[in-house]
Amino acid sequence: MSVLLCSIGVTAQTKYNDSIFVSTIKNGKMEMTAINYGARIQALKVGGQDVVLGFDSLENYTTKKQNFGAAVGRYIGRILGGHLSIDGKDYQLQTGSNGDCSHGGTPSFSQRYWQITSVADTTMTMRYVSPDGENGFPGELALDVKYTLSSDALRIDYEATTTKPTVLNPSNHSFFNLTGDLGRDVLDEILWVNGDSIALYDNNKRVTGELGNVSGTPFDFLEPTEIGKRIDEPNDQLLVTKGYDHCYKLRSGSDISIPCAALYDKERNLTMHVYTTEPAMQIYTANGHNGSLIGKDGKPYIRRNAICFETMHFPDSPNKPHWHSTRLNPGETFRSTTIFKFSSF
Repeated sequence: MSVLLCSIGVTAQTKYNDSIFVSTIKNGKMEMTAINYGARIQALKVGGQDVVLGFDSLENYTTKKQNFGAAVGRYIGRILGGHLSIDGKDYQLQTGSNGDCSHGGTPSFSQRYWQITSVADTTMTMRYVSPDGENGFPGELALDVKYTLSSDALRIDYEATTTKPTVLNPSNHSFFNLTGDLGRDVLDEILWVNGDSIALYDNNKRVTGELGNVSGTPFDFLEPTEIGKRIDEPNDQLLVTKGYDHCYKLRSGSDISIPCAALYDKERNLTMHVYTTEPAMQIYTANGHNGSLIGKDGKPYIRRNAICFETMHFPDSPNKPHWHSTRLNPGETFRSTTIFKFSSF
C-alpha cells in the first residue's frame, strides 16, 4: 500500500470509479493514516506500534463489510423501526433485516466518499455533504470531521449544519488493541469505564428506554477490571449480545476534562484514556469476529480481538424523549469532540 506523507494522492480505484485518497499526519511518536472512504482511520501508531484494526489493502475497505476506523452516521446505533418524527411530520428511514435503521442505513457515512478538505503536519479535515432525504433523513447535512495529533493524543472534532430540522449522532468506530498483536484477543487488557448505568436491551437487542445500574453486574468497570473476567457470566444482557456491546451513561456528562474510560495493557505498560463531550458511550468487544476476516499483516481477526469506544448519544433517542436530544436545526452548528490520549510509550 502506498501512503503519502502529509499529502493527498490516488492509491486505488473502486468499481464505482470513485478514487480512494490516503494521507498521513505525524506529531512526535504519534502517527495517523486516514482514507477518504468513510473518513476512516486506517492506522494509528503509538510509539511505532499500530493500535487499531483495519486492512493493508485499501480495496478491502470497499469490499468487506465492517466499520474499521470509520466515521459512522447520520445516526450511530439503532433508530427503532426506522421511525422518526420531527414537528409532527413522520419520516420513514431506511431499515435493515432487523427492521431498524442501524448506523444511519446503508450506505452509512462509513461507506461514502468524503472530501479531504485540508491536510497539515498534524491535522486533517474531511467533509461529507449528505443530501436531503438520504436514507430517509431530512435536510442537507454538511459534516466536517477534523483529526488532530498532539504528541500523545488523537483528537476528533465534529462540526455540522443542516438545511432542515434533522437528527445527528456521529461517532468514530475504531477497534482498539493495545497488545502489539492485532490478531490477539484483548481479554487480558484492563478496562475502566466512568459510567454507572447502561441502556437495557430486549431479547432482540432493541433498547427499551430504561437504564440499568451496573452495580453488582459484569458491566461494572468503575474499578479497573480485566475485560475477560466476567464477559461470559450468565447475565441476561450479556446473553443478548454474547459479550459487551452496550451503551453506558457517562458520569462525566459533557465535561471533556474528565476521562470517561481507560484501557491498559500490562505487558506494554501502555494506557489509553478517552475523553468526550458526548453523554454516552457504546463499549463493543468485537464479539462478532470469528477468524474469517484477514486483517493487517495477514492476521486473522479472532473473536474479541479489539474493543470500541463509540462516544455518542443513546440509541433511539429521537423516540425516547427522556434521553438527550439529537435534534439539529437550521441556523445551529453541531459540535462534538472525542480525545484518545496515550501514556507510557
